[in-house]
Amino acid sequence: MSKKTALVIITNGTEEIEAVTTADVLVRGDVDVTIAGLESADAVTCSRNVRIQPHASLASVADRAFDCVVLPGGLPGAKAFAASLPVKALLERHYAAGGIVAAICAASIALESHTILPGSTVTSHPSVRDQLKSYNYSEERVCVAADGRLVTSRGPGTAFEFALKLVELLQGREKADSLVAPMLLKI
Repeated sequence: MSKKTALVIITNGTEEIEAVTTADVLVRGDVDVTIAGLESADAVTCSRNVRIQPHASLASVADRAFDCVVLPGGLPGAKAFAASLPVKALLERHYAAGGIVAAICAASIALESHTILPGSTVTSHPSVRDQLKSYNYSEERVCVAADGRLVTSRGPGTAFEFALKLVELLQGREKADSLVAPMLLKI
């Protein structure tokens, strides 16, 4: 059985806690993570001016198959994802192939923009709730659609729960639970 893989897409304005926490927890969960820059492989300036160096550009990895594609929030980054035709094509292809699509915080607006599993129950940062017209909205900290392949979460404060849910879906509950104590999480 091959190692599970995840793609975390970042761009200028991405929420750094959501991007880094998700990528880090996935790696701890034995998932091979690729961080891709939306526009290029150049360093990205995140929402709080932290700079992150992607592994690759989205264009250079867009044809690869991943088990999970993650869109971190941060409103400027989320708007860029929602407007991006390459992100739309990737999410549609990835979801159709049976992969997990995950969005946290404001990035849920990209799901609406690209019509990914409308009618599902999703959550987001409260500031973009009204933009998610095609979905049933929940204020749960992490939502998993009925098919188990669309995962959403609320914001920086839910990033660990979001990431652990992704590890659970990819590697099993036992693996996700095994990460809690070493990270000193109170979940």
